[in-house]
Amino acid sequence: MSSQPVYKVIFQNGGQVFEVFARQIYQSDMWGFIEIEELVFGERSAVLVDPSEEKLKAEFSGVKRSYIPLHSVIRIDEVDKEGAAKVSDAAPQGAKVAHLPFTSMPPAPGGGEE
Repeated sequence: MSSQPVYKVIFQNGGQVFEVFARQIYQSDMWGFIEIEELVFGERSAVLVDPSEEKLKAEFSGVKRSYIPLHSVIRIDEVDKEGAAKVSDAAPQGAKVAHLPFTSMPPAPGGGEE
């Protein structure tokens, strides 16, 4: 295992599921978010290019830090080495089930009544 851990973060963004690899991940100072830094993408030593990974690489190019809402996170794993980042549809074509939006706000100071 390398000296610096690698994390696989799977989260929903719109109607898609993103799977990315990062070297740094922690709870943000902004309530309800996690921060991911140092995104890791596979090396282009092979002739085949994965369009899904290229799409993610382009989307996150120039991004120093990304804030992911906690309710969007599906799973976080610490892995031995990075893999291929990918994007997939959250629901198969023709699916008739949708997730309800989830918001969880802390109670207002003083009970919220004035």
